[in-house]
Amino acid sequence: MILIRPYQPSDAVAWDLFVLNHPDGTLFHLTAWKRVVSESFGHRDHYLVAEESKGSARPRRIVGVLPLFSIRSPLFGNYMSSVPFAEKGGALAETPEVAERLIFEAARMVRLQGLDYLELRHEKPFGNLPTKHRYVTFRKQMHSDPEKNLQAIPRKSRRMVRVGIKAGLVSRTGRDLLPTFYSLLATNFHRLGTPIFSYRYFQKLVDTFKDSCEIRIIYTPEGLPIAGVLSFFYKDVVMPYYAGSLAEYRHLAPNDFMYFDLMRWSCSHGYRWFDFGRSKIDTGSYAFKIHWGFEPKPLAYQYVLSRIEDIPDLSPANPKYQRKIELWRRLPHWLTRLAGPPIARFLA
Repeated sequence: MILIRPYQPSDAVAWDLFVLNHPDGTLFHLTAWKRVVSESFGHRDHYLVAEESKGSARPRRIVGVLPLFSIRSPLFGNYMSSVPFAEKGGALAETPEVAERLIFEAARMVRLQGLDYLELRHEKPFGNLPTKHRYVTFRKQMHSDPEKNLQAIPRKSRRMVRVGIKAGLVSRTGRDLLPTFYSLLATNFHRLGTPIFSYRYFQKLVDTFKDSCEIRIIYTPEGLPIAGVLSFFYKDVVMPYYAGSLAEYRHLAPNDFMYFDLMRWSCSHGYRWFDFGRSKIDTGSYAFKIHWGFEPKPLAYQYVLSRIEDIPDLSPANPKYQRKIELWRRLPHWLTRLAGPPIARFLA
């Protein structure tokens, strides 16, 4: 018999073991992500556990999980997401039947709470749920030899990596670089017209994921920080997740140098996959990853609609946000750093 029930703190170890042993489990399914989102943004979690029972004499075991948060925003609507601030999430189960039970329970909770919809950030489509086809992800296996990885990058981007090398760019890593990283990221977000997340969020990421999270900063030969990336390490995968650079130093190719520097370090330390992460189709980051020789793989963001009729579009590419984005770009930088976090906590 399968029982669907709310997550309890005592489930944490068994939950994480289930995620780590599941072939489709991700870093975002782990309870560490739950702690970061709860403590950084204050959103309410509604994690669900599917448990199998074969009689009172046998211990119950987890056969499925569904991490969920409810988001209530006057600007962006009220909904439930699996999982906010993450590239992937959704139901993780031993069988499609268990996944269906979990999604059914989540949809019931959405209706009971009067929310607009349920969002499931699946990597693979499940059933016939309405699906958004805006996002893709990029992942590629690395060679253990850094030089072979460099040769595998298409000629134009490989040349840009060498521009950075010839310019004398150098990298440093360490948790003490968080203030520098945040400053670079805030500048980049402002240039793009996007509210920056709170410093507290990134501090939580670093503190929670510890050795599975790294900050890497790229410096000019004069010691000026011009690019930075926050990466996660999950099993044999390296995942550059947040990155920013100074536009006025673009001629030094700091982004190309930074990603190759990360790839070079990762492959020589036993990591086998470079996960370039999510991009919206036909955006600048999408083109950048294509030029690096990565193949896009569609993500299946799926929805159960409750109080709305169409799949929501909260993307910055939505024309209705363009005027607000332009206005944000014109604000003083200090003001965007002050006003950004209260807005960004809803940009899940």
